[in-house]
Amino acid sequence: MVEEEAKSLPMELREKGGVENNGFVQNEAFDSNETGISSHEEMPKRCAVDVDPVAVEEAVLKPYAGMPKEVLLKFSSQARYRVTREILFWLIITAALALVCATIAIIALSPRCLDWWQASPMYQIYPRSFKDSNKDGNGDLKGIQEKLDHITYLNIKTIWITSVFKSPLKDLGYGAEDFYDIDPIFGSMSDFENLIAAIHNRGLKVIMDLIPNHTSDKHRWFQLSRNRTGKYTDYYIWQDCMQAAGSVIPPNNWVSVFGNSSWQFDDVRKQCYFHQFGKEQPDLNFRNLDVQQEIHDIIKFWLNKGIDGFSFSTVKFLLEATHLRDEPQVNKSQNAESITAYSQLYHDYTTTQVGMHDIVRGFRQTLSKFSSEPGRYRFMGSADDEKEDIEATMMYYGTTFSQEADFPFNFNLINMKNLSGNSIFEAVDLWMKNMPAGKWPNWAVGSPNAARISSRLGNEYVNVMNMLLLTLLGTPVTYYGEEIGMENIASENVSEEHVNSDPVVTFPEKSPMQWDGNVNAGFTEGNSSWLPVNTDYQSVNVEIQRTWSNSTLNLYRQLTLLRNNELPINRGWMCYIWHDSNVFVYVRELDGLDRVFMMVLNFGQESTIDLKAIVPNLPAEAVIRLSTNFRNVGKAVSTKLIKTEMGEGLVLEYKTAKPVHTMEAFQGKCFVAEKACYSTALNLLYMNC
Repeated sequence: MVEEEAKSLPMELREKGGVENNGFVQNEAFDSNETGISSHEEMPKRCAVDVDPVAVEEAVLKPYAGMPKEVLLKFSSQARYRVTREILFWLIITAALALVCATIAIIALSPRCLDWWQASPMYQIYPRSFKDSNKDGNGDLKGIQEKLDHITYLNIKTIWITSVFKSPLKDLGYGAEDFYDIDPIFGSMSDFENLIAAIHNRGLKVIMDLIPNHTSDKHRWFQLSRNRTGKYTDYYIWQDCMQAAGSVIPPNNWVSVFGNSSWQFDDVRKQCYFHQFGKEQPDLNFRNLDVQQEIHDIIKFWLNKGIDGFSFSTVKFLLEATHLRDEPQVNKSQNAESITAYSQLYHDYTTTQVGMHDIVRGFRQTLSKFSSEPGRYRFMGSADDEKEDIEATMMYYGTTFSQEADFPFNFNLINMKNLSGNSIFEAVDLWMKNMPAGKWPNWAVGSPNAARISSRLGNEYVNVMNMLLLTLLGTPVTYYGEEIGMENIASENVSEEHVNSDPVVTFPEKSPMQWDGNVNAGFTEGNSSWLPVNTDYQSVNVEIQRTWSNSTLNLYRQLTLLRNNELPINRGWMCYIWHDSNVFVYVRELDGLDRVFMMVLNFGQESTIDLKAIVPNLPAEAVIRLSTNFRNVGKAVSTKLIKTEMGEGLVLEYKTAKPVHTMEAFQGKCFVAEKACYSTALNLLYMNC
């Protein structure tokens, strides 16, 4: 009976339109009318069903998508799932720790990245001669902005702009009338801000000149000082002068750089003021702390404008001895009254006085306060040419504990008295052997104060000098126009109108940049330029040299590409191989790389050299990577017989497992500034070789 009721119940429900149960819901109510079962009727009795309990359990515990948390937890506690989960957890933790440790190790072992002032050549611009934008014959800031594409074409990322402060333009504008304004000849402050923005938009950096030693006599400070107004009374160096027979007798025998007495009588104050340069450029009194603070405020003003650094010039003149003794004569037998030239005295009391470097370090500290932002390090260079006194020059690097300049600008290659393989070696070696450990070198072959390469050394040496400049260890500095081999203009072409009635200075190396073969070399669309354009502009200009594969410009560009792209030349070892009266040979190599670059540069007459005899481990052949004679590029040459002509330069490339800097014979002849080693397997640089 029970079995029959159990069998008939589902049929009855189907017949009465029974409710489909999609799940087991506790206490779910059914409408008695819908089911046709009276609430007073007894529900059927439970029946025993013969079901395998193990099969039921497996059916219930089998995982399925969307199972509730309670079911999921039953599985997660099972050994096979728990063990797998724990293994994955610890693998993830181990991998994360390994990644952190690897990152720390890479950071700890990685060499310091070259900063922007180390990684790129610097391009020095004399603004008045670069590009005129308003047809007045004077180069200006807008003109520089128009020609920024030329800088990027050269693969250069740092621009050095000489002084643009408001000035009467005596001594090329280095005596500022207002340190907080742009001279109208160059444009406005708005033009300057636009130029800085355009430079930074191209990923370039810019530094500018600052000459803190003196001002123009038109400066507001000097006008207040000569009238003894408040704190400005002692902003300059004033001394009483003796008068006799209507002439002024200066306090001592000190002579200005431009000649004659460095003391000038002032009719307003009735005293003499001191000037190391022209009489229109009175020296500031840096023993006055207010003066020092004024210069710090000027530095901050231009850094806030976006300048990336400064070249500080004439800083060796910042202090003078307070005792005012006469300086010693070079020729003691010379009549003291006949001394008028700067070279006739030893300047023991007017240059590099005790305390001068403390002032310069103060400048560095101000720049450092603006260097905390990542990628915004502010560069500091010093541009005092100490010529023969290399120890005095190296002091501008500072000490291990007290930083000064990032580097003092190096004029050794400009100051050479003669040109030969030996003289080039001596100029390079003098700097490298005296440079403090851990510091960075730099090189220049032209400047606004020196004859151009082609005029100083000869046209045949322009390319090889550029090859030297761009393959040495350190930062190269190129003076505008040297990338196309510009020459000085003839001095007879510089009229009194051109020199602005300034008898002190000459301008042959400051002629307008030669952009193309049009009138005025594309420098200006006006009728004339402030200085005459060199007569060779139709063959020596940017436009035409961009089309010649063998031009000075294209070789320069290939050299900058090589320097930027090849680690050995960018930051590797430099080792001297050979030097004689004709050639200078050196290599650039990097630990971990088997690729080496050897420079064979001829600064004399035709020469043949057996480099295999000098470096026994050299391979039998090397490939010419670059040459001043473009037809030779890509050729293989025997290292036993390398021939160069006058002014020829070769960049040879070869592979070796035995770099020169590891050879005992070359110890003391190899230098590295920012040591790094290359891992071929990991394709990265590390420090501990």
